[in-house]
Amino acid sequence: MEIRRLFLGGALAAAACLVTVQAQQPAPPGGASATPPVPPMVKGELIRQIAEHVWVIPDQNVPLVPNVGIVVGSKATLVIDTGLGAKNAEIVLREVAKIQRGADLYLVTTHVHPEHDLGAGAFPPTTRMIRSQDQVAEIASSGLDMAKRFATFSPLHAELLKDAKFRKADIVFEVEHRLDLGGVRVRMTAMGFNHTKGDTATWVEPDRVLFTGDVSMQALPNVGGGATIAQWIGSQEIFETLHPTIVVPSHGPTGDATMISTNAKFLQTVQQRVAELKKAGKTVDETVAALQQELQPAYGTSPRMATTIRSAYAQAQ
Repeated sequence: MEIRRLFLGGALAAAACLVTVQAQQPAPPGGASATPPVPPMVKGELIRQIAEHVWVIPDQNVPLVPNVGIVVGSKATLVIDTGLGAKNAEIVLREVAKIQRGADLYLVTTHVHPEHDLGAGAFPPTTRMIRSQDQVAEIASSGLDMAKRFATFSPLHAELLKDAKFRKADIVFEVEHRLDLGGVRVRMTAMGFNHTKGDTATWVEPDRVLFTGDVSMQALPNVGGGATIAQWIGSQEIFETLHPTIVVPSHGPTGDATMISTNAKFLQTVQQRVAELKKAGKTVDETVAALQQELQPAYGTSPRMATTIRSAYAQAQ
């Protein structure tokens, strides 16, 4: 009941906020003097089984390519994220056809950014699209604004996103939705406003595999755009209560529960130290400089660190 209360609190808080996507998304690929970007294409041939019922097509650290999850039961299959546009989704579906057992197909996305969601239209009409109420609200609010920006990155990006639209939800849930794929129980949970308003985590119970989206991954948390550091910390704590064996983020390498505990410790440390330095009269720039130097040995250097410190400073009392 306490976990459920935390989820609902986060979801309600999310409704009052808008996400600043520029701070969260991968940088536009390439540039005037850059080498040509790696095409943002899912590589279906790299699919690998990571647990009895779970397969992943890894992103290979290519910008705007997600880690795609496939969960297979005796009656139905669940796909987690689609790739950028219909052509990527078709690659995913070819791999699904090789391993699915039951005829029923479900789709959920970790969040509504284009590379995670805008291939949904290529899925068969019988596919049942699952969305949190937060995702539905975010789509209504932001529409295809980000997709239009992504389409300017290159002719290929424009081609992949041509005519892409958000798929209407067949199943909408407020806090949590449970699904039985046939011997495989899956739970989808609305995480509240962390990376986006509609962050959704998926827990594959028998295999103890957790799909965290961008809420917990190897890269440091990037708290910005109106999200609170308290919400991010609460999300890591909720993940920790599950004791996952395998953690699959939206981007980057698959790991274990250490990924979550590292992020939790980083966020808690930033929250505490920022409050102390602000109370001592330090300016935000002084606080950023001091904490970057202090935290670098444990967490390395990343622009995400400065963004998170600044957000924590603005929120500290």
